[in-house]
Amino acid sequence: MVGDHCNHSSERPVLSQTPKTGISCKMVLQAVGKVLRCHSTTFFHHINLQYSTISEFCTGESCQTMAVCNTQYYWYDERGKKIKCTGPQYVDFVMSSVQKLVTDEDVFPTKYGKEFPNSFESLVKKICKYLFHVLAHIYSSHFKETLALELHGHLNTLYVHFILFIREFNLVDPKETTIMDDLTEILCSSSGSSSSNGSGNGSGGGSGSSSSSAVAQNHVKER
Repeated sequence: MVGDHCNHSSERPVLSQTPKTGISCKMVLQAVGKVLRCHSTTFFHHINLQYSTISEFCTGESCQTMAVCNTQYYWYDERGKKIKCTGPQYVDFVMSSVQKLVTDEDVFPTKYGKEFPNSFESLVKKICKYLFHVLAHIYSSHFKETLALELHGHLNTLYVHFILFIREFNLVDPKETTIMDDLTEILCSSSGSSSSNGSGNGSGGGSGSSSSSAVAQNHVKER
């Protein structure tokens, strides 16, 4: 499942924190940087793949704006110009921009000994904010299609893992994710209950997944 290959301890320092004792600040920053690089890249690929399953339903006609409930998102170009765009245009901007960043060795270094740039943490936060917008749009505008394709279990599991990740490292302002708070708490609670009952098998299946899908569907209907 998402991020399973990125093992790290339960107490994770953020890049702006100084290690308490024992190891150098540089080592800690490099270790945390690798965790953020690994997970943000993995989430990008999974969310891009999830969106691709419903992309044929996300058109300029069906999604004339990039909206989540009553909130409309705008894209800002490299000069800071505000651009109003359709749902598919916005997602294309997001995926193209993130793809460019995660494949840039100077921004997301993968070679041994190469340090992360000073702007790395802020770029990861920017990436996560945009990826959240895409996930929220899928739930708000395309959950019915996802349900029909029987991919809702994977979507719910992906969403929970992503939310836990951005919360752990404080990567997205809570004000940004407030729009999905009710669904987030329901899915995270369901996920926790499933794990404690032994039904969380990591594959998105089982009674826990069915329960999460049901509450997600009801949430979408209510909106």
